[in-house]
Amino acid sequence: MNEWIDCSLSEIIELIGGGTPKTTVDEFWNGDIPWLSVVDFNNSDRWVKKTEKKITDIGLNNSSTKLLNEGDLIISARGTVGELAQLNKPMAFNQSCYGIRAKQECTHNDYLYYLIKHSLNQFKRKTHGAVFDTITRETFNYIDICLPQSLEEQSSISYILSSLDSKIDLLRRQNQTLENIAQTLFKRWFVDFEFPDNSGKPYKSSGGKMVESELGEIPEGWKVDILENVANISIGRTPPRKENEWFSTNSSDVKWISIKDLGNSGIYIDSTAEYLTEDAVQRFNIPIIPKNTVILSFKLTVGRVAITTERMLSNEAIAHININSSRTSAEHMFLLLKLFNYQSLGSTSSIATAINSKTIKQMKILMPTENIIQGFSKVIGSVFTKVKLNALGIQTLTKTRNTLLPKLMSGQIRVKNL
Repeated sequence: MNEWIDCSLSEIIELIGGGTPKTTVDEFWNGDIPWLSVVDFNNSDRWVKKTEKKITDIGLNNSSTKLLNEGDLIISARGTVGELAQLNKPMAFNQSCYGIRAKQECTHNDYLYYLIKHSLNQFKRKTHGAVFDTITRETFNYIDICLPQSLEEQSSISYILSSLDSKIDLLRRQNQTLENIAQTLFKRWFVDFEFPDNSGKPYKSSGGKMVESELGEIPEGWKVDILENVANISIGRTPPRKENEWFSTNSSDVKWISIKDLGNSGIYIDSTAEYLTEDAVQRFNIPIIPKNTVILSFKLTVGRVAITTERMLSNEAIAHININSSRTSAEHMFLLLKLFNYQSLGSTSSIATAINSKTIKQMKILMPTENIIQGFSKVIGSVFTKVKLNALGIQTLTKTRNTLLPKLMSGQIRVKNL
């Protein structure tokens, strides 16, 4: 290709290994240095901004972990292979990942992010391991790439893709703010019981009548119920994994939701990593999730919640809660389940193994009167409408970026220097 060069990925990067300070030494931990593991960037976000754990300077200096710079890349190399992100601040990282830094004479980190993202299928084909898939240092020697010699052309390409990612990130942050507003309103109405009374005043603090219930004091006319009395509940299903013909990445097939997909979604879920064929749906009697159904993860990772935007499917770790009562709504149920204390359902130390589908159906929930739900829906409706519009925008921008990515990174579409 004119003015483009072919090489291996290893020729244009500096590869950096990570490590873990001894967990038995208290002075190595709970410091100010963010310390990355795969769980911190196992999502669809470009930028990793925070970590679950932090280490001290002493921990950094007395272990094999290294400090990456702002803008460097991180890729998961063991087990969950090929998760990729870019750092928005200096961070250390563990040995299940590699830090990647561009050789400045060849490329820069922003372009490198999209180049590796475009090459992830190569990584997944060339990983190996006796038990887990593994990326080794040698793997990078076998990742074949093609890139413009001109750093200016690289910058132009990354600018176009970064602009789309920035818009996606902005919409996601807007939706997180809107969700926080919705949760605050829910808490005021359904936890603090300060919904407007007939005079427009806060109910409880204005002397609204409260009565005793098994969940404590509740407003008069409200009742404690179980989930299966207000919703039709079904559980997802997985076809035999060894029979690959049932699974697909073709968007014309039916979206099949996993717990990871729920973790990557906001209030509304509209995209999945995998699909099932219509034949699989019929052959294995996979329960259909209707549009506007609240879904809840109850195995492994408990308490992830979303609302479907179309006909979808899920695996067996996810419950489908299709509202059939006028005393709740999809929006009210989403917020209720989002804030629910799932620890209260478990009788063992491991909540992930304590909860099953029967437990979900028998969950005790507080149901308000019908007029309160109607009032809440009027107040909250515009918030959820805006979230849904933003989610649609994210979906459109993501599709545009994913369409452009292979064409820009292969030179099929050329761009002028910006």
